[in-house]
Amino acid sequence: MTDPRHADRVAVDRHLEPDGIRLGVVRGISYGLFGKPDAFAGEASALGARLIRAYLYWSQVEPRPGRWEWDTVDALLDQLEDDQELWITLCSSSLWATRTSTDFQPPSPARDLGAYREFVRRTVAHCAGRVHYWQCNNEPSNTDLLWAGTAEEYVAHLEVMYAAVKAEDPAAAVVLGGCGYDVFSSPPGSPPRLFFEHLTDAGRDWFDLFSVHLYGDVAAIPEYLETARDLMRAHGYLKPIVVGEHAGPLLFEFPQAAAQMQTVLAEAFAGPPPNQSIDELVALSGQDTPERRAMAALYARMPELPPRLQMFMAGCAPELEAKRHRINSRQVVMRTLLALAAGVRRTAYWDLGPEVPDWADPLQIMHLMIGKLPLLDYRNGVLAHRHPAAEVFGVLADRLNGARSVTRLAVDDRPGVYAFEVDLGAPYPLLVAWDHRDPFDGEDEPPIEFSRPWAAASAASVDVFGRAWPAEVREGRVHLAVSLTPVFVTPEPRTPRPST
Repeated sequence: MTDPRHADRVAVDRHLEPDGIRLGVVRGISYGLFGKPDAFAGEASALGARLIRAYLYWSQVEPRPGRWEWDTVDALLDQLEDDQELWITLCSSSLWATRTSTDFQPPSPARDLGAYREFVRRTVAHCAGRVHYWQCNNEPSNTDLLWAGTAEEYVAHLEVMYAAVKAEDPAAAVVLGGCGYDVFSSPPGSPPRLFFEHLTDAGRDWFDLFSVHLYGDVAAIPEYLETARDLMRAHGYLKPIVVGEHAGPLLFEFPQAAAQMQTVLAEAFAGPPPNQSIDELVALSGQDTPERRAMAALYARMPELPPRLQMFMAGCAPELEAKRHRINSRQVVMRTLLALAAGVRRTAYWDLGPEVPDWADPLQIMHLMIGKLPLLDYRNGVLAHRHPAAEVFGVLADRLNGARSVTRLAVDDRPGVYAFEVDLGAPYPLLVAWDHRDPFDGEDEPPIEFSRPWAAASAASVDVFGRAWPAEVREGRVHLAVSLTPVFVTPEPRTPRPST
């Protein structure tokens, strides 16, 4: 039964829903923590990213009680371009003010909520209206890894953040900590689901936007988004959804590869996860740990591992490296369009670049999981090298510039075909289509024929890699062959007949 106190919010509460459609990027989780905060907004803008999500920590802003330091915050604000929106994930990580003492991960409950309120209030006030979205920590249902507290304690912090943000910047939106794969891949009644059920119930008055993280099977994205809405509907309301993270491929998309990793994970994380403070992580770098021993054993068996696992590893065969780049590039388009077609207006790709310039440790499990996802890489300390997915992100951002809406089309005769119309405010929409297949082997299958009604006289088609793709208009329909690689089909209006 709907709670009568919230009966007016069964429809979507849109008073803070973002206008238009924007594609964005996440700038990692450690901006300014492991070195001097660098400039990256220009590189993001060059890709077409008009939204930037970045992390700030209590430890950076108030390292000691009453000592306020704004260097990292100002470095972030000062590089923003006029057309870029800023989303800050504000983490309650402190060496002195929280139950778990750390300057990095995991954030934990404040010893004094009044001190936490002052931290949030001063940070919001310092930013002077330049931050569009304030998020209370990240993926709190990943307890002990990304939040060292309970659901009840998270809601208490969310309420304090909401009040502080609204007092200093009423136009800014408060974002509920990201609902991720741990929730979407778990059955009802599981701890992650119960965690978010509590958040969406007890915390329903303390956030404006519900953030989701879209990892895993691309085809499951509509289901994930519906699950997020169901979590809110169960308590009699709906609020707009934003995508705080999306990317792929990841290991758990490939069952054979994931199965090979079970032993490695068990050996690497036999005990509880340690605090990820800056000093501890630096001290552990390169040391002999269970994690590094397990990963070294995995690399020793690399030639006999499934190719689906090898492609995530450093030093894999060039053909596997190229294949992973192609999968990554396709999924940039697929994940974005599926989210936009489900009513989302903001998406942020994970992520823009590595956490630390010119450094990587393949013997860290997180390198295997996400080390190859960044769009850009450093070269001699400069975040400038573009991976193939970066080029595709730029193409997609350009194609969607000015988009009003994205609609998924029914393709009854070809159930595997995913087709979308993008309303650009022009006489004819943009068509995007692909055939849903296995992401690893599907590119080896031949294209299939696909057609749909077409109002323009002709059509030009190009795939996400910039290759021309045949498209023909006959008797009011566009005919093209579709494959695993998404194609963009641009209508060309009829030339009007000269008057006589």
